[in-house]
Amino acid sequence: MKWKYTVNQIIQEQWHNIQQSRKFNSFELYHLNQLRQCRTATLGGHINACDQCGHFQIAYNSCRNRHCPSCQGLKREEWIIRQEANLLPVPYFHVVFTLPAQLNGLCIAHPRLIYSLLFRSAQQTIKAFAKDPKFLGANTGMTAVLHTWGQNLCLHPHLHCIIPGGGIDGKGQWSPTRSEGKYLFPRNALRKVFKGKFLDGLKQLAKQEAIVFSHSLKEQLYRKKWVVYAKRPFAGPKAVIEYLGRYTHKVAISNFRIKSVSPSHVSFEWKDYRKGGKKELMTLPVLEFLRRFCLHFLPDRFQRIRHYGILSSRGRACHIPKLQLFLGVHILRPSKEQIRTKALDRMKINNACPCCKQGTMRPILPFGRDGPPDENYILRYITKT
Repeated sequence: MKWKYTVNQIIQEQWHNIQQSRKFNSFELYHLNQLRQCRTATLGGHINACDQCGHFQIAYNSCRNRHCPSCQGLKREEWIIRQEANLLPVPYFHVVFTLPAQLNGLCIAHPRLIYSLLFRSAQQTIKAFAKDPKFLGANTGMTAVLHTWGQNLCLHPHLHCIIPGGGIDGKGQWSPTRSEGKYLFPRNALRKVFKGKFLDGLKQLAKQEAIVFSHSLKEQLYRKKWVVYAKRPFAGPKAVIEYLGRYTHKVAISNFRIKSVSPSHVSFEWKDYRKGGKKELMTLPVLEFLRRFCLHFLPDRFQRIRHYGILSSRGRACHIPKLQLFLGVHILRPSKEQIRTKALDRMKINNACPCCKQGTMRPILPFGRDGPPDENYILRYITKT
């Protein structure tokens, strides 16, 4: 879908100012440059031609950067289709672990260490409650997705976790939650255990001299009431998929939220949750908008979607097919070709020729950074093939 304003276009128009500004480091400039080049001749492309009438179109390559708002649609749909094969006919719960704002400085200085500790602390917290016979007494699983932004683009690291309502007990049988599916674990207890595990992790990092953990920050964090939000269970597996579609491959801001762009300012829509999610318009100087956008660039090769327990790679292979059989469902795992076809269908993308409406557009001729060949060359190439 084409939007009137995009982050990529803003970066293109402001590239000279970005380079002259001292707001961005080399890591941020590298990713901004990739987004700037997305779907331009700089990255090359290919010629698509109709196999019936010969109509052709020029298509430029995408940057495939995971922070690019224009490149996540197909990846998201393919990932969701793969996850559908691992669903169980049980309630699923949504738990959100949030870091206090006092940790934002450490998140900016040591994102890999702090975000890894966030994943680890959340996983250890859920595992501890699941193993406790008082709550579940079984081995459960978890899919965790890292978000680092709030609606106004400021730093707000939190982890969205999807957890099945049960687990595998010591006899290898499925054990459902003790609460008849109404809640997973007590929220206040989750909050206290998560806080303790995360602070213990910070102390270990400080002892290893990996971070500076000042006494004043420690006191603030101990006094702070940490937030763990446990939502009601999803209505069913389809609701889980709908949720995954909204959250897994999101970036800091989607193009549809950008409402106006001038040479000096950007206005975008945001929800003020302090006012019940009321939609409002925020206007920022262009470079401040981009600075906030860059706060959410993750370290290279950092995994922002992780699976644990029975939902991990090994757990899915060993346990999920058996559990699906035990719980009375059988889900076929699609091939790569089937996944791509289904993803394109979901996005309502088809390769029908826009000219004759009868043929199919197929890639016939790639080209590099020098740009596409001239029209006469393309027509001669189509005629020969």
